[in-house]
Amino acid sequence: MVSLNKFYTAIGISKQGLHQHLNSQLSKHSIFENLYNIIIQIRADHPTLSCRAMYYKTQPESIGRDKFEQLCAEWGLVQEKPANRIRTTYSTGVIRFENIYKDVVFTAINQAYVSDITYYEVGDRFYYITFIMDAFSRYILGYSVSKRLTTEQTTLQALEMLLKYKKYKLHPGIIFHSDGGGQYYDKAFLELTKQYKFKNSMCEYAYENGKAERINGIIKNNYLKHKNIKDFEQLQKELDRSVSLYNNDRPHKSLGYKTPKEIEKTLHL
Repeated sequence: MVSLNKFYTAIGISKQGLHQHLNSQLSKHSIFENLYNIIIQIRADHPTLSCRAMYYKTQPESIGRDKFEQLCAEWGLVQEKPANRIRTTYSTGVIRFENIYKDVVFTAINQAYVSDITYYEVGDRFYYITFIMDAFSRYILGYSVSKRLTTEQTTLQALEMLLKYKKYKLHPGIIFHSDGGGQYYDKAFLELTKQYKFKNSMCEYAYENGKAERINGIIKNNYLKHKNIKDFEQLQKELDRSVSLYNNDRPHKSLGYKTPKEIEKTLHL
């Protein structure tokens, strides 16, 4: 059997160098997957928007214009084709958790949380909104709005808001369901879900995360688009207001015309 030291010598790279290379590849893949998911959403709303226009609107971190257009070509997005409204996840992820959410019937709060990341257009820029919602009460527990798609500005920030709202007291085994975006398997994010003993779950198709997809549309189309939002700071302010109205004042037919807040208070565990 060849020792590891001899193996590293044979391939001409140190152990540390190999690990740095693998970490770099994982980070690069995560960035590409995050970008793919957002581009698919953008194309659904802007079917004829060119790849170059999307580049200047998204301003992806660490990716140049030529590389961006190359990725669009590899993903089949150069031709002005109708957007795929079913599959919205770049599915070659390094980690994909089993979808344990789909076969469960939820009867109370704190059994499952659903999450998704969407974009919102202000002027000539796209910004990114992350939601985490209780699957039963429809209460938005955590959210963020960001200029970048980094984990720190999206899923991690929203999850930290959720934990603060719950006073950092959660029973183990809550399902955390999302798409396969890189922010949901980022090391820092998974360390936090492990600490609070979540059961990570991921969908392959958008319809398998329907509640999270719907909250994206409700906040964007029923609230934000009715405001004349001109910059990032105003978007932050209006998002705070919209989430508060949704949680506290908007009755849901599926909740017997109660608000998400009323369900949260009634079933608080």
